[in-house]
Amino acid sequence: MKENRETPKNKWSQIFRKKWFFPAVYLGLAALLLAVVVWYQNMDSSVPTADEEIQNEQEESIPTSADDEAEPVANQQEVIQFPLTDPDQAEIVTKFYDYSASEEDQESALVFYNNKYYQSKGIDVASEKPFDVVASLSGTVKEVKEDPLLGNVVVLTHGNEVMTYYSSLEEVKVKPGDEVKQGDQVGTAGQSIFGKDNGTHVHFEIRKDGQVVNPESFFNQPVSSLDKVKSEEVTEEAEANEDTAVSEEAESDEAATEDANESEASENEEEDANADSEADSDNETIQ
Repeated sequence: MKENRETPKNKWSQIFRKKWFFPAVYLGLAALLLAVVVWYQNMDSSVPTADEEIQNEQEESIPTSADDEAEPVANQQEVIQFPLTDPDQAEIVTKFYDYSASEEDQESALVFYNNKYYQSKGIDVASEKPFDVVASLSGTVKEVKEDPLLGNVVVLTHGNEVMTYYSSLEEVKVKPGDEVKQGDQVGTAGQSIFGKDNGTHVHFEIRKDGQVVNPESFFNQPVSSLDKVKSEEVTEEAEANEDTAVSEEAESDEAATEDANESEASENEEEDANADSEADSDNETIQ
């Protein structure tokens, strides 16, 4: 009994004779070619052209609204106000210690504490009655703390390295991170150990680039004025410190000269006394 076996060649011949074989081959090649074309187009479109790169750089260089909010340019024209709603409600009892001020103003800018005098870095505004303390400028609350000597302290930042400090507060109405507008209440005036002689008051400071400045010189002036005057004040302070150092050195030299003169006079007196003693001894011997 013979087995019907077909060789591989005969099988392929039968497949080639099928009507659907060559159309299927053509369709498969067409699909493969189409897939290659689509893939190439996608790869080409993912690489930006030179014009697209320039456009993207221009769009990135344009500031967004978020950047505008982070750097409020309008605040640079805001006028620095007194830290009270009504300036006539209280008076300045301690001034800022200015090296170029008169001797009387410098004396009024000294704070006596623990048997020592300290130079005031701001102004103390006091009143017999409690009063509200308001933000001198619009800004953000950077820090709120309780100091054993200064009482409650609030620090506000206003951009461009400008800060305002409020201490000796009784109550604090803000917390770190709060956005405050000019004139918003920061707290109420109180008392502190460091300024106990002033009674109910608030200690107020303005700082630019970490340097304290005289608040009275900038009230009713735009914030931008701090950039112009700061360098002048620092220069004047350095000159005053140099003059003070020279004066102290001169006083020290003068004191040293006086000590030397006194020492020389004492030696002369001692020599004269010795000479007199020797003369008396000689006279006694002769007698």
